Amino acid sequence: MEKMEEQFANLNIVKRSSETKEPTYLLGIDTSKTISAEKGSLVAVLCSSGSIRIYDKERLNILREFRGYPGLNGVKFASSHDSVYSSCADGTVKCWDARLASNKPVQLFKGYPSNIFISFDISCNDHIICAGTEKVDDDALLVFWDARINSQGLSAPKDPLGAYSETHSDDITQVCFHPRDPNMVVSGSTDGLVNVFDISADNEEDALVTTCNSVSSVSSIGWSGKDYKQIYCMTHDEGFCWWDLNHLDTDEPITRLNIQDVRQVINVKEGVLDYLIGGLYHEKTDRLFVVGGTNQGIIHIMSCTASGLVHVTSLQGGHAATVRSFCWNMQDDSLLTGGEDAQLLLWKPGATEKTFTKKDSMKIASSVYQRVRVHSNDSYKRRKKQ
Repeated sequence: MEKMEEQFANLNIVKRSSETKEPTYLLGIDTSKTISAEKGSLVAVLCSSGSIRIYDKERLNILREFRGYPGLNGVKFASSHDSVYSSCADGTVKCWDARLASNKPVQLFKGYPSNIFISFDISCNDHIICAGTEKVDDDALLVFWDARINSQGLSAPKDPLGAYSETHSDDITQVCFHPRDPNMVVSGSTDGLVNVFDISADNEEDALVTTCNSVSSVSSIGWSGKDYKQIYCMTHDEGFCWWDLNHLDTDEPITRLNIQDVRQVINVKEGVLDYLIGGLYHEKTDRLFVVGGTNQGIIHIMSCTASGLVHVTSLQGGHAATVRSFCWNMQDDSLLTGGEDAQLLLWKPGATEKTFTKKDSMKIASSVYQRVRVHSNDSYKRRKKQ
């Protein structure tokens, strides 16, 4: 554990993205899984301005930008090629080729009428896409597509394979496939439920493996533990839950940790914790970490133990406003972070920090501001009443 603490504590900024004409919140980050020797690794960033930017990871310069798509939610690279996906409030999941400058998606996955997609993921073998909808007329759906290229090629929009409609009663805010098993997927909702499915089953009832209750609106979910047999979630009021699916068929409780408000119990050496961002499972050490921060841009990293969360280190001098997204790279132990100051930062352990001028905080009005997460106790409930 001391080695991990030292590794996180030694993270320094090696690169900042260049300034852009259009200030925007950086809401989601993913890196390409395929690395070309001549092109290097790509980074996809979801922007609140309704676009996805493709960056060169080492230089953090923008290679291209897919613009003009308000209502995008989430960003994810395929595992085996440089396609990048995002779900959209217009009832589609869109796919672009990150190597091409064309603004037009190379593939569209169409939902059912009245679908408004606010979450999605693609399975680890790139075969299945699953997207979660806002609740419309008492229906909140998980919609599925075959993501593989068929004889029709890329031109024809794809219709769904089907949908699950019985297991959530409100907006499905999170969808996350298992990192190794393409049939396992977990979903989270504003109804507080976190559902685990095995989609190889014939119907929704048989597919539901278990239901966990966070007792609050779910903001982030993920898999952790050896063989990824654990799941965790964060809530919109900064709660944290951690469950062990290994105990489903035993007398042991599956709940490892349930904290209703992390801000009230965590002892942060560098002041306060204002919000949680997400989880980070470190496979090499079999450790789960929680990432949070302050409204001034300090990033806090906390370790999960059966007895609670323990503050490990804080990353300072990077962002000037709320941090909204991060992406950890297990291969080189680097960290990408994005925030409301429109900056994308690359951190690496032991690196020498270059000279940068810290930019002033930019609080930007955004057309999708009410659709993205706002960090405060009652903000989500207030949005739901509008």
